[in-house]
Amino acid sequence: MDQNRTLQFFLILLLGAAIGFGSFYLADSLKGTPAEQPNTQNQVQTPPSSPLGGGSVLIDPTGIADMVSRVSPAVVNIETTTRVTTNNPFFDPFFRDFFGDRLPPQRSVQTGIGSGVIINEDGYVVTNQHVIDHAESITVNLANGEKFPATVVGQDYELDLAVLKISANQKFSWLELGDSDSLRVGDWVVAIGNPYGLDHTVTAGLVSAKGRPMQIEDRVYKNLIQTDAAINPGNSGGPLLNLKGEVVGINTAVNAQAQGIGFAISINTVREVLDDLIKQGKVIRPYIGIYLQPVTEEIARSLGIEAKGIIIAGVANGSPAAKAGLTQYDVITQIDQTPVNSYDELQEILKKHKVGDTITLHVIRNRTPMIVSLVLTEKP
Repeated sequence: MDQNRTLQFFLILLLGAAIGFGSFYLADSLKGTPAEQPNTQNQVQTPPSSPLGGGSVLIDPTGIADMVSRVSPAVVNIETTTRVTTNNPFFDPFFRDFFGDRLPPQRSVQTGIGSGVIINEDGYVVTNQHVIDHAESITVNLANGEKFPATVVGQDYELDLAVLKISANQKFSWLELGDSDSLRVGDWVVAIGNPYGLDHTVTAGLVSAKGRPMQIEDRVYKNLIQTDAAINPGNSGGPLLNLKGEVVGINTAVNAQAQGIGFAISINTVREVLDDLIKQGKVIRPYIGIYLQPVTEEIARSLGIEAKGIIIAGVANGSPAAKAGLTQYDVITQIDQTPVNSYDELQEILKKHKVGDTITLHVIRNRTPMIVSLVLTEKP
């Protein structure tokens, strides 16, 4: 009996070893034979007409390193200079008694750093708007040490996005834009950037959440990807990558009071406005010209209506709303055929329209339903 048990135990060990060896071989087979290994020494020689990322996902210990080696030439560091005016330290009422108004404000030059990603062979770079805000000069530094001046092609404060153009008559390595909607919570992602000036720093982590709304100072972000990949000052504007080396986000913000909570603008948000930024220099948005708030139960009772829709708190002078005759305390319940109950729902409706479109608003004024048509203009 003891011999049979010993034999069974020995066979189980052999079977386990065979399964383990088979798994290792399968993973190793994804890397190919030694002759097929990625040539990381010659990665800069990838033809610019093809994106550096893409291909199959390498789910083995060297997969991320191989991907980073391929994509790094298309990730750039951005340096900016900005002239600022500050009050003279002696410009104080006490000193004014002695010097009068002869002490002018001081002018100084501030430098800033950030990151970006080249998105086509012509040298267009996507970054954050706050990286280049009010910059007088912009320098783009490549991974191989080359430096080029760059100009702002387009920017949008609201989305915190900007597109730069590298001023050079040559072709550049670039990265393909992925599909951020296909990301799943728990997917691996990689951030590359210039945190604290530490050139081409690589961090990796997971997608912690999707569709996060976030307010940072006076910017309201609608659809952020949350990740625990380390993102620090200087990472702003750099790419968040999937394991194929495709750009799935633009790294934007980090929670300074927490660890492992960073955010990136989803690349599908970037796609929606990229043509406008490049061709028009800005994002063109349709505009109504009203200030809104939701219809609460208390407001509904005071107006004698149902608690639905959005109430107009104010109308901008000369706006489409003013020209259409909309007034304060009008309640909008529907636009065209779509009910509307919040500012976000209104914005989603407007996204489907363009400047010059006519929309129909279903309005309640003094408990009386009415229909108002107006022509959308460009948001100032």
